[in-house]
Amino acid sequence: MLVLGVDPGTHHTGWGLVHKVGTRLTHVAHGVISPPHARPLAERLVVIEAELSRVVERHAPEIASVEALFFAKDAQAAAKLGHARGVALLVCARAGMPVFEYPPARVKRTVTGRGAADKLQVAQMIRALLRLSELPPADAADALAIAVTHLSASPALTTKAATTAPHAALLAAIAAGKGRKARATR
Repeated sequence: MLVLGVDPGTHHTGWGLVHKVGTRLTHVAHGVISPPHARPLAERLVVIEAELSRVVERHAPEIASVEALFFAKDAQAAAKLGHARGVALLVCARAGMPVFEYPPARVKRTVTGRGAADKLQVAQMIRALLRLSELPPADAADALAIAVTHLSASPALTTKAATTAPHAALLAAIAAGKGRKARATR
């Protein structure tokens, strides 16, 4: 099973691909999408969508695992994070992948044993777990950790296809022209 992990952000969106055969986890690829900081938010989202779509097209993951939205003290930062998450969810849904979401504390707890671990600890554990020659960038390490978290979940959860059905039905309706008809009647 090939899982795409996504750590969304409007300045840096990390992605990582982890393959599992039996109990063995194997690193496939990882990276960070970094749109130009000076560009408006909408333009940064376009870059994230295009680059993440390329990753999905190139590697054809079976399942997506995305960091869940958490409550932050800065409402504006949380809203921007929500925009980047929305783009990631859209890319994955368009590809027909089931999408699972995990809160940051669970990801940290799964990978390091502590829900309050820092980014360096997560990166070090990911390096060890996936037998990487060097530490991945922090955002990519977080994305790999999100994929590992999904692959560490119960077997029933990791193969559950129920989350695909609503996305697949919506995409089929749009493809059949129902989406255009609904917009035209407004």
